[in-house]
Amino acid sequence: MSERHVLKMLRQMASGQPVEVAPGRASTKEFARLASIAQQFGYEYAGVRQRWGYVMLFVPDLSPQARARAAQNWAQYPNASDGGALPPLVPGAIELLKARITFDMTTLYGNQVIKSIWLCVIPLGLGLQRGTTSVLLAGAFCAVLMVAVPLGLAINRRRKAKCAALLQAAGFIPVTDQNGRLRYVPPSGQFPGQGNPFAGRPWCPRRRAGDTVRLGC
Repeated sequence: MSERHVLKMLRQMASGQPVEVAPGRASTKEFARLASIAQQFGYEYAGVRQRWGYVMLFVPDLSPQARARAAQNWAQYPNASDGGALPPLVPGAIELLKARITFDMTTLYGNQVIKSIWLCVIPLGLGLQRGTTSVLLAGAFCAVLMVAVPLGLAINRRRKAKCAALLQAAGFIPVTDQNGRLRYVPPSGQFPGQGNPFAGRPWCPRRRAGDTVRLGC
């Protein structure tokens, strides 16, 4: 993850609207670092989805604690969105964010398995049309895939169970979202951005010392 992603995220957060960030081929630890920075400036991690790669969604956290933390950090680090200093990262918070992000990524693995199966069916079908050699090659490809898929699923289950145990120990609650996916949410039991009396209204965080924190831009 480059600093370019951090700066772009912080500048987009000035709108007070949900922000999407695509860190490319970053590791889950780097994803968690990005999410931790967002938390320091009044946003919260809301989930991850797949496009060409993984895309993280952040939404404004309008709880009093988050607003106070964001106001303090924007005042103390006014040039953060211009490449200036950032607040120090909190190791414990990063580990929990890493667990949440990893768990969400593992729930998307099923879609990848379906795509893998289609990758097997398509070349096999083409091989049947092109002759014996093509069939043998397609069959070999499918055989390798059929070995790799169960192995990947087993590794995926272990990672998922480890993250679930860590999150449960920290008080996070398993909840099924509107898409039928199991997610872990904070002890409040609410998905990020929900249950907020100001939901849907933009929040302009403090950007410079002396500015005021207000709702509406």
